[in-house]
Amino acid sequence: MATSAALKTDEAPSTSFAKDQLKAIVERIERLEEEKKTISDDIRDVFAEAKGNGFDVKALRTIIRLRKQDANERQEQETILETYMQALGMI
Repeated sequence: MATSAALKTDEAPSTSFAKDQLKAIVERIERLEEEKKTISDDIRDVFAEAKGNGFDVKALRTIIRLRKQDANERQEQETILETYMQALGMI
């Protein structure tokens, strides 16, 4: 019966390369996930600071979302929203 040490030396170079590549990919993803968590924590802290200074966090989130949109897309959504609000007697 072959030992685990013997099995490792019997691996084809391509199999060893694939394992090393897979390990590197997983480790990169793990590092990025940790960085993402750190950034999320930082963003949460900034929102808490803004709230502490009297800013409305919900409004800030809306502004940030709107700034990410294309100007034409944003205008179209605002027009539709205004039309619906008028139809419902809200404005």
